[in-house]
Amino acid sequence: MSSSASSAEGYPAAGGDFTEVVIVRHGETSWNASRIIQGHMDAELNDIGRQQAVAVAHRLSREVKAAAIYSSDLKRAAETAQTIARICNLPNVVFDPALRERHIGDLQGMKFQDAATERPEAYKAFMSHKRNQQIPGGGESLDQLSERCVSCLYNIVEKHKGERVIVVSHGGTIRELYRHASPTRPLHGKIHNTSVSVILVSDTTGRCIVKTCGDISHLQEAGAGVLENAFGGDKNSA
Repeated sequence: MSSSASSAEGYPAAGGDFTEVVIVRHGETSWNASRIIQGHMDAELNDIGRQQAVAVAHRLSREVKAAAIYSSDLKRAAETAQTIARICNLPNVVFDPALRERHIGDLQGMKFQDAATERPEAYKAFMSHKRNQQIPGGGESLDQLSERCVSCLYNIVEKHKGERVIVVSHGGTIRELYRHASPTRPLHGKIHNTSVSVILVSDTTGRCIVKTCGDISHLQEAGAGVLENAFGGDKNSA
């Protein structure tokens, strides 16, 4: 399906041809705070991350109820999604590995500050702007990440035409979904933990409209922390 960018002004309401996809990044982990590259490694939420998950869940509970909730199967996303499902009184979370973070190969489990010296080839590949550049050690290219997460997005939309759904995922994956939805408008800044982005997706044409990106007003209202120097959520997300 094709995609075209549209401005937030004048976007259509969910329903009819458009599915409203509410995309939430998982809560904070101790690895985020320690600037460790996670990728597919399975770190759990820390206490701040659990507070963030409760805050975003309460926010979503005050909005239009979703028809379903989908999540990456990695623990940090799964626990965030389960918290949302519980507080929003949603049915069981549907877990899908296609919503996982990018696989970072040999860099997974390393501190970002050590990666350049200890795994120089993998680091060079990770920092490359070439979208077809895979990372040594089984890591994905950006194109591979995009292909799996965008395909997953449209599979979800096909099942929920005209409905509202919640998707819990990871910084790198969310950035790729944004890039697909708004290819002419680069994403600046970070996708913070439990930030909310909303994309309207047409089931018939594939057209995407970015309604909201990276909103963390619920964290500010709840007094929950946002760690500005945590690893992940920016262009080097993992």
